[in-house]
Amino acid sequence: MENHYEVIIVGAGSMGMAAGYYLAKKGVRTLMIDAFDPPHSNGSHSGDTRLIRHACGEGLDYVPLAIRAQELWDDLQTKTSETIFRKTGVLTYGPPQSEFVGRAIEGGRAYDLNIETLCADEINQRWAGISIDDDHVGCYEPDAGVLFSENSIRTFRRLALENGAELKVNAPVQEIEVHEDSARVSTHDASYTSDKLIISGGAWNKRILDDLGLNLKLTPSRRVIAWFNSDDDLYRSDNFPGFFADLTDSVYYGFPCIDGAGLKVGRYDNGDDMAPEYMNREFGVYDKDEGDLRRFLGAQMEQANGRLNVGKVCIFTNTPDEHFIIDKHPEHPHVAIAAGFSGHGYKFSSVVGEILGDLVTEGSTKFDISLFSATRPAIQQQSMEKL
Repeated sequence: MENHYEVIIVGAGSMGMAAGYYLAKKGVRTLMIDAFDPPHSNGSHSGDTRLIRHACGEGLDYVPLAIRAQELWDDLQTKTSETIFRKTGVLTYGPPQSEFVGRAIEGGRAYDLNIETLCADEINQRWAGISIDDDHVGCYEPDAGVLFSENSIRTFRRLALENGAELKVNAPVQEIEVHEDSARVSTHDASYTSDKLIISGGAWNKRILDDLGLNLKLTPSRRVIAWFNSDDDLYRSDNFPGFFADLTDSVYYGFPCIDGAGLKVGRYDNGDDMAPEYMNREFGVYDKDEGDLRRFLGAQMEQANGRLNVGKVCIFTNTPDEHFIIDKHPEHPHVAIAAGFSGHGYKFSSVVGEILGDLVTEGSTKFDISLFSATRPAIQQQSMEKL
């Protein structure tokens, strides 16, 4: 059957493209389908770069995934001339009561990672481009750094195709039928069947999973990132780290100046919830797009508060507890799901792709993914009959 595959992947972005490669590498006949042509600007991977932190402020459960993800990124780097990872170090900082900073320090110590705990004076003295409040504390990871997200997806795509996977681009999925031991996926011009199915549709996962009877609390959200002209002597990637600032009333993250592009910064909180098809993708349509970022830079990194070089809009897809969904469908064990990465998932996409491949070929994974269950109470959407 020409249109039958062992695995179909719906959504070939960050996690889906990685899964496609790892499956194809195993010799699994795999079809990836995407509504666009990845890498593209309609998903959560656009914007060139993402941070990877190993001492994860999100909690101890994430640290083994981050360690394995880094191993896979390093392996991917050996297979391409494009830059996949640059070791810049990452500084996570905030007030002493910040649970996020505390968990990062705890995770670093629990897994014997290379971290330093720093007070505000030490941070301000080490990096002249930053000025944080006197009582703030930080966790610095010299081995962490920056992932080049679009380069990575291009490399996963090339390797997947070289290993025999197929990719259908600009092919929005019209319908998915899940049967007892198979699935059918239809686009506007063809239908394909498979033994196993992976759903990794990013901001479109809510609609896809609703249609499959799994009504989860998934909320797409509009966020912005921007590059500002900055003092290269202070903010170059060879002497300034990536950063995550968990402040009392806001959360920001950013990147050193890479190849003269300027310092890149984004606000992690304070997004606008909306469906992706209705999302305004123009940076600057809201005053806060640029205003929030400039307020942070003016207070914390004044010499990076220069001319706006580029501003972009990206998408977070959030769960209420901000933990991922990586699981098999509770009623269809031959369907695996990757969803709700809540703005902090890209760095894990290599290992999530590996896990998804294991779930559909082996039925399980060596990693503890119980935190990411699709049936946990925090993400269950009550039906109208129960309200």
